[in-house]
Amino acid sequence: MSTAPLFDAPGRGPSVSFELYPPRTPRGEETVRRTVAALAEAEPDFFSVTYGASGSTRATSRELIEVILATTSVTPLAHLTCVGASAEDLGGYVRSLLERGVRDFLALRGDPPAGQPDWRPHPEGLTRSAELVRLLRTLATEHHPDEQVSVSVATYPGGAYDATGQPVVLADDVAALVEKQAAGADFAITQLFYDARHYAELVRAARAAGVHIPIVPGIIPLTDPRRLRRMVELTDVPVPEDLLHALDEAPDAEAAYQLGMRASVDLVQAVLEAGAPGVHLYTFNSARAVLDLLHHAGLRRMPAAPR
Repeated sequence: MSTAPLFDAPGRGPSVSFELYPPRTPRGEETVRRTVAALAEAEPDFFSVTYGASGSTRATSRELIEVILATTSVTPLAHLTCVGASAEDLGGYVRSLLERGVRDFLALRGDPPAGQPDWRPHPEGLTRSAELVRLLRTLATEHHPDEQVSVSVATYPGGAYDATGQPVVLADDVAALVEKQAAGADFAITQLFYDARHYAELVRAARAAGVHIPIVPGIIPLTDPRRLRRMVELTDVPVPEDLLHALDEAPDAEAAYQLGMRASVDLVQAVLEAGAPGVHLYTFNSARAVLDLLHHAGLRRMPAAPR
C-alpha cells in the first residue's frame, strides 16, 4: 500500500510514522526486530528505513525493509540518497525495491561519507534530491504505471533566531522545497527542530512560496541529553540550553527521562496545534520513548513499551 493518499483521507486523525536505521551487528538485528514488532502494535502509517552515506547500508537497509514486509502489515518507506552512486546504479537499486513490493521512497541528496577528505561525487550521479524525485517518478511510470508510488522529501526548519528572538527559516531551504514539489514530491518530512515555532515558520514561508504538499514534523524524543548533544554535532541545530540543564540536573536517569518526556509531549502538541498533519518520530531503533510519547500525547493508547 502506498502512502500517496495518506493525507487526503477525510476525517482521519494525525498520521504517525517511525524512522528506523539498519543494524550494524547481529545483536543489532535482534534489537531492531523486537523494535519493529513493538512499534507495529501502534499501527503506524509507515516505517521509514534510512540509507547510509553513499549507500553504505544498501544491503542492510533492504534487509530491514524485507523484515517489515514479511512480519508486519506496515508500509515501508525506503530512503535513497544521490551521493556516491551513478544514476544507473540508483535505478537498479530502485528496481530491486519495486520488485519486492516497495512503493514508497524518501528522496535525499545525502552527505559525503565522514572521514574521507579526498572523496569526490560520482561523475555520472545526481546532485540534487529533486533529480532523484524525477528519477523515481520515471521508474515508477515505466515499471508500475497502474500503481500509486509515493515520493517524499526532506525539508529543514533549522534552529536560528533573529535579533528579536523570532524563528528564522532560510530562503534557500524553502526554494529547495519548491523545487522538490515541482519534481513530483507527494509530501515532506522535516529534519530535527526543538521549537514548534520553527515548524510553523517553515510552513508559513513554504505556503507563501507556493508549496501545497503536506509538511510532516520530524521529532526526536527529548529524553536523553547525550543523544541530544550528539544530534547538535550532526545537525548544527541547537537544543535549548534550559532543557539540557534541566536534564543534566535531574536526580537520576529515570527522572531525566520523565522530564524530557513532558517536553516531548509539549512539542508534539504544539506542532499539532500549529496544523501539522501528523508526526514522524525518530526511534533510534528503540521503542520505549516513542511509544510513551504517542501515549502521553494522546495519539495512541499503548501498553507499557519494552525497555
